[in-house]
Amino acid sequence: MTEVKPLVLDVDGTFLKTDMLFETFWAGLGSDPVATLRTVAMNFRHLERLKAGLAEIAPIRTDLLPVNPEVADLALRSRMAGREVVLASASDRRLVGRLASEYGLSDQVFASDATRNLKGAAKAEALVAAYGERGFDYAGDNAVDMAVWERAENALVVGRVPRARELAARGQNVVELAGGWTVRALLKALRPHQWVKNVLLLLAMIAAHRFDLATLVPILWGIVAFSAAASSIYIVNDLLDLEADRLHPTKCRRPFASGDVPIAVGMAVFVGLAVLALGVAAALNWAFFGVVVLYMITSLAYSLKLKRLRWVDISTLAALYTIRVIAGAAAGQVEVSIYMLIFIFPIFVTLGCVKRLTELTLATSDERLPGRGYGRPDRGDLLNVAWLGTIGAVLIFFLYSISDQGRELYPTTWILWLAMIPMALWLVRMVMLGWFGKQDYDPIVFAMRDKFGIGILMITLSLMFWAAGLWSEWFGG
Repeated sequence: MTEVKPLVLDVDGTFLKTDMLFETFWAGLGSDPVATLRTVAMNFRHLERLKAGLAEIAPIRTDLLPVNPEVADLALRSRMAGREVVLASASDRRLVGRLASEYGLSDQVFASDATRNLKGAAKAEALVAAYGERGFDYAGDNAVDMAVWERAENALVVGRVPRARELAARGQNVVELAGGWTVRALLKALRPHQWVKNVLLLLAMIAAHRFDLATLVPILWGIVAFSAAASSIYIVNDLLDLEADRLHPTKCRRPFASGDVPIAVGMAVFVGLAVLALGVAAALNWAFFGVVVLYMITSLAYSLKLKRLRWVDISTLAALYTIRVIAGAAAGQVEVSIYMLIFIFPIFVTLGCVKRLTELTLATSDERLPGRGYGRPDRGDLLNVAWLGTIGAVLIFFLYSISDQGRELYPTTWILWLAMIPMALWLVRMVMLGWFGKQDYDPIVFAMRDKFGIGILMITLSLMFWAAGLWSEWFGG
């Protein structure tokens, strides 16, 4: 009777749709960034020690890591047929062993330890020593696996590996399995729908009544820079939130959490977008460049730590929205009123509370949200702060209307007071929609799609233009 040869599976990019080295790196950045960066700096040239060190800093939940469904199905069918299924990986041995145990695979694993990086030729030698020449089938996803495929009985190629054609040309049996990633999935990771937030850069221009191309064009370039900067930070945020996203009912489908886009690709795109954002910012003016740098640093601090702190996260969200308004003023070289900044900050505090209210309303338990400092019992406190923000915004708007600057820009004060009614109505409606979980997880994005809400905002803006005398200036009468 012919002995059934074992099926050997690579892990990173083959059995899993992710890479455990990068998983541990980003998990480490999230839990202990100083120790993680020190470990990388000290062991950059010694991958075996780097993998072991990162695995100790932030042990990851291997049961949450996304698997390649076709490879996982092959493994299951092989096991049911009585065939041994073995994991062989360049990742840390402890993680690989835990993964094999969780999926009921062979106790025999081949993996890296603190003294040896089991990759390419080293992996091939280890497998041949255990099973003999052509004594196993091997599934991999990278050109570095050529050294193993050449010594296996059958080569199972996951995704697109051009060099694997050489195996077929030499008469070796090659089986192709689905894998890889798409540009469409990468674009989803950039969250282009979030770029709509950057219309906030136009607020300073509108408030100052500077409706000319000399002001508008640089602000539009500023929106491009902020969109690139925001997308770069969204990537970092998603990579830091991998475990929390996988525990979330909808965020688990995000490209990096689901494994639809490799972490390494995300890291490369992050660098490219950051360079683009800073390059455009520097080309506009140094004041705007400074604001973009401030935004990116604040966003990184938010992703690394601040979003996990109760109330601090909402204040930081409000600050990030306010920075966009300051950025618009810097890009268009428009003077921004201190009243305006004081007015919009409580509005953004309210919207930050709405964001958390929505998440908590849609949560399935009273436990704290993964990676956040709030649970469903906090809904009442968030609602109270949202009401305080709403009242504060309306009060500051009233004080602005009777200030010297307000009277100069908006001579017809009573019409400006009238604009406070739809403004307050819009804020109250946003709070209530968040309380009942009737909107998107991001209130700014929701506001830009909400036709009824946009109508209310247009009424507010129209009344403000009327109070400023702009309608008669533009259309006469």
